[in-house]
Amino acid sequence: MLKFTNDPFEYVAPTICITSIILIPLGPLLIPRLWILLLSSYFFIFLSTQLNRLLKFWMTANNIKKTISQNNTTAELKDIESILVYDLVHAIVVPNYAEPEALIRDTIQRIAVHKRARTNYVIILAMETSELYHGNKSDSLREYFKDNFLQFIVTNHPSDLPGEARGKGSNISYAARKGCAKLIECGIDKQRIMITIADSDSHISELYIKEIEKVFNRNDDPYFKVYAPPIFFSRNCFKVPASVRVTDIVWSSMIMSNLSSSSGIGFPCSTYTVSYLLADRVGYWDTDADAVGEDMHMTLKCIFKTKGRARMVPIFVPINLMNVETEGYIDNLWARFVQAKRHYNGVADVSYTLRSALDLPTFCIDANNLLLSPSSSMMVEDVQEPTKYFWVQKLLIIFKVFEAHFIPVTSGWLMFLAVPVMQFILQPPAGFEGWVATNQNPIQVSEFYLRIFNVLKWITFVLPFPLFGTLSIYESLHRFIDMEFLNKTKEETRNWVNYLDYLHTPIAAWVFMTIPSDIASLKRIFKTRDQYIVAEKVFHEGRD
Repeated sequence: MLKFTNDPFEYVAPTICITSIILIPLGPLLIPRLWILLLSSYFFIFLSTQLNRLLKFWMTANNIKKTISQNNTTAELKDIESILVYDLVHAIVVPNYAEPEALIRDTIQRIAVHKRARTNYVIILAMETSELYHGNKSDSLREYFKDNFLQFIVTNHPSDLPGEARGKGSNISYAARKGCAKLIECGIDKQRIMITIADSDSHISELYIKEIEKVFNRNDDPYFKVYAPPIFFSRNCFKVPASVRVTDIVWSSMIMSNLSSSSGIGFPCSTYTVSYLLADRVGYWDTDADAVGEDMHMTLKCIFKTKGRARMVPIFVPINLMNVETEGYIDNLWARFVQAKRHYNGVADVSYTLRSALDLPTFCIDANNLLLSPSSSMMVEDVQEPTKYFWVQKLLIIFKVFEAHFIPVTSGWLMFLAVPVMQFILQPPAGFEGWVATNQNPIQVSEFYLRIFNVLKWITFVLPFPLFGTLSIYESLHRFIDMEFLNKTKEETRNWVNYLDYLHTPIAAWVFMTIPSDIASLKRIFKTRDQYIVAEKVFHEGRD
């Protein structure tokens, strides 16, 4: 039996979702003047944000190219040891559940070849006890890499801890606590430990670690930073359907544009790094079901718990990931849809953000859908004063969280349907009776509303152009990364034929963005929690 949530902030997401849909036909009929103004404001804000994203993406792309080019041509970045101030220890957490052992071995192997892996790297292999034969897998990997790292730590996250939900966040939190505690017991100074979260398919280059150390050494407040790299899909991109490929290209572009934030308010995705001191100060990662988007959630938690002191810092070195891949075309589309639903469950951060911004208690939901008091990880006292103008930063955080979650929820419906439906209702074609009385029809009795409506139609025409610009920059960036960073040939990277992929954009937008984001938003009404499902990735050793 479904039960309604008793948190009023949880109704924000479903309200926006439902309202954006029902107003498409009812807005022109019941509130035509107000609807024209609301829709015009929405599209103007949407266009402004997309132009801003285009500019920020261009900046990120240039910085990525600059970082890679400097690494290829200068000795400064190749010999980072000569400028080290802090001798950092990198604890790399690899959370996994039912992932192929060959995939994890490949991911760790690419870290093991780093020059300082044996002296400054620690692998924390975060296993789940609920996975069948997890011990055999971890033992095999530990034996394989026993001589490659400073330490190789295996943690086994229990499946029955009170108040916890299965997922990446709870696994990471357990692994980071246990793994770092072991490092400290071995005499490693807390100030030296940097925690890097890596997906089981993340290719972390040596340049990423070098850039973290470079930025860390040059920053005035390095311990209170979330170090965020761009994500990039080039490992198996030609093995998946074009609509899956396009979805991940757009997803990657959105993450990249978010990195060039002058305010330091932005969010990592998949792979990122925080200092042990920051993770410990804020109480590590939250472990309830509403922290499913653990990368964004942890960043929000760091900013709010430190009252604005923590910030995101971009690391312009791409992390190469795998697209979701299964055997069979339809199965591959379904697997990507399932992954999209899981990603958009991060809409739970809307409630978390509003509560945190208003200094209200944040709660966690346990596996039995019981509303609990603030968990121990949420009760960290922070007596420092808020940073200057923290209230302005709160407004910016709310805007960015709303942009991340509500543009996918609303844009598909409003961009494709709102203006045509309003055109049909307020200016019906010949042969159709008017739906709205002439004296109540704003575009027939008011020159002002007619002009606004005409401007609105023009805006809807130009809305896709920022996306076209982004994709054009992306194509150049993809080829550059493939050839200059991943050492691929021209034949192995994307070419002009791949521009045909973008014909699948409307399908990708609806199937992998609008529909799953709507489902995730509507579910916030009820105390329902999905079973955590890992996206399937077919991996053949040596293929890439």
